[in-house]
Amino acid sequence: MAKAVATKQVTALAVTEAALARIASHNPVLNAFTDVTAERACVTAKAVDAAIAAGQSVGPLAGVPFAVKNLFDVEGLPTRAGSKINRERPASTRDATLVERLEASGAVLLGALNMGEYAYDFTGENVHDGASRNPHDLTRMTGGSSGGSGGAVGGGLVPLALGSDTNGSIRVPSSFCGIFGLKPTYGRLSRARSFPFVASFDHLGPFARSVEDLALSYDAMQGPDADDAACSTRAVEPVSAVLAQDIGGLRIALAGGYFKNNLFPEAREAVALVAKALGVSREVELPEAARARAAAYVISTVEGASLHLDRLRTRPNDFDPATRDRLLAGAMVPAPLVDRAQKFRRWYRARVLELFRDVDVIIAPATPCIAPKLGQQTFVLDGVELPVRANIGVHTQPISFIGLPVVAVPVPLDPMPIGVQIIAAPWREDIALRVAFALQQAGTVAAKRPQGF
Repeated sequence: MAKAVATKQVTALAVTEAALARIASHNPVLNAFTDVTAERACVTAKAVDAAIAAGQSVGPLAGVPFAVKNLFDVEGLPTRAGSKINRERPASTRDATLVERLEASGAVLLGALNMGEYAYDFTGENVHDGASRNPHDLTRMTGGSSGGSGGAVGGGLVPLALGSDTNGSIRVPSSFCGIFGLKPTYGRLSRARSFPFVASFDHLGPFARSVEDLALSYDAMQGPDADDAACSTRAVEPVSAVLAQDIGGLRIALAGGYFKNNLFPEAREAVALVAKALGVSREVELPEAARARAAAYVISTVEGASLHLDRLRTRPNDFDPATRDRLLAGAMVPAPLVDRAQKFRRWYRARVLELFRDVDVIIAPATPCIAPKLGQQTFVLDGVELPVRANIGVHTQPISFIGLPVVAVPVPLDPMPIGVQIIAAPWREDIALRVAFALQQAGTVAAKRPQGF
């Protein structure tokens, strides 16, 4: 798309108008967008076309439409973060850093996307804006909390979207909607001017329909940012040029133990297909992964409660009750338990990093199942009936807990796709993306176009 715009085969304005038409046609069903910035998009697209006409260089994403989870600041819009309370905030006066960087690369922002309230959600069901719907089956969840991002890219409304991942909120919608997602290393991409959930876990990253697109957008967003204290000062390390490098020398293993449990048959099949394509049979075990998930829950709910304490005191009835009650519980967690969770976190990170002395990539399921039905309350995992909302992230939480980079890749099973995690050592997004690209080239993973979209 960017090449076609840059070489004048099509104008950026025409691409933008076509995308806006798709949104107008399909968003009433998918409920992916909460705000469409049509006027801004057309102005931006015309500027791209004018630059090309003047012979000026344009970025690698020239004319490419994108949209962002509505916890990113967008100039002129209040940053909702999926809540009722936040929509009363003044409009943002500046875009989030990642929005600025994508537009500097020529991309065109089309709007803001639906999400779970305050990002504390794995379902994509928002009580204030309505549920996002899965483009592969409108009766099913998109996953959350970046549900609108998953639905918009999965349904072809935009080729690129941004989301956030605290405990799995990029990887879960990627899995359920059958698309690619990247949760980079903690601190790799700036979070400046985005609404937080758990500052010590929060990551921002892209969704796309191919590994190449994922890498292109990731390259455009890299770089230090003084406006985010957690953002790394590492220099930009582009990955697009190395995607096709041979992966034959990489040491790849399957996550055993904990990650072989709590799986529906389709999740087992997806992991097995990826393992077969890569010729992998070796297993490694992440030590105490179940305890890591428990510690992640403790820290998430406590940090989230701290952030929202004033809102919980003054406007409790304006929260989704499910979100409110979990945050209230977090406000009552004893301090010694939080201290133990943080100490364990340091221990666990050190033990997992030891594994990466002997392996380069670890393969694990992204979700235990295909997308559940909208409103589904429970499912049965390993013979035990469990709440859906709390257990969709059973395999993602032990990874984001220590900030590892992950590419979620879609395995196109029938009747629904499901994702697999490609996990690498910190700062080695390039390796995870190379493995994902090899799987894509082999046809093992792919983003299928849903019927009707």
